[in-house]
Amino acid sequence: MKKIIVLFTLSFLSAQVGEGTLSPVVTYWRTLAHEEKEVFLFSYLTQVYETHSELKNSVGYGEITEWYYENRAEMIYGIFDQLELVKVSEMVRWVDEFYSHGEYANRPFIEALEFAYRFAEASGANMWEKYENLKFDKIKPGKD
Repeated sequence: MKKIIVLFTLSFLSAQVGEGTLSPVVTYWRTLAHEEKEVFLFSYLTQVYETHSELKNSVGYGEITEWYYENRAEMIYGIFDQLELVKVSEMVRWVDEFYSHGEYANRPFIEALEFAYRFAEASGANMWEKYENLKFDKIKPGKD
């Protein structure tokens, strides 16, 4: 039964939605108040952690566990590490910022978390400085 739950979770997280419709997760995110978004975000992070732990315990360190770690859990562990320095409310702001841009309005939630994670790691005192520093890192010589 646990394997079925894990597979269902994996398929739900990686499901693609048509261009014209909003993903259920994005739609749900937009309906939440700021405090509710904090709870949702922390619950999502915890769920990914628990899923990865369950995969390790039930199927070991095989291909599916490795894929899940590389595509979901690794970044989530990084976000957990950042929570010592960055408040969950700031992560929520960055996810909101990601979804406020029309071209990203229907992107998967994991991409919004990647965006928030990059900002959490970036140097700078405010969002604008972080954006400028990230932009500079992108064009800095020697970067691939």
